[in-house]
Amino acid sequence: MIKTLTFASMHFTIAFLVTWLLTGDMMIGGLVAIVEPTVNSIAYFFHEKAWIKWGFNRPQQA
Repeated sequence: MIKTLTFASMHFTIAFLVTWLLTGDMMIGGLVAIVEPTVNSIAYFFHEKAWIKWGFNRPQQA
């Protein structure tokens, strides 16, 4: 869960800065920084769960 939270923090910051630099509008930057990373972070959490469930995190056999 800590990995998900640190990823979300980084994503919020990047989304805000990129949108603000592209639009020049802090309000739009803030809205995009809230909506897009929130959805993406939730998807990431479930992606990690699925990855573990289906065994893709196991070490490769030589």
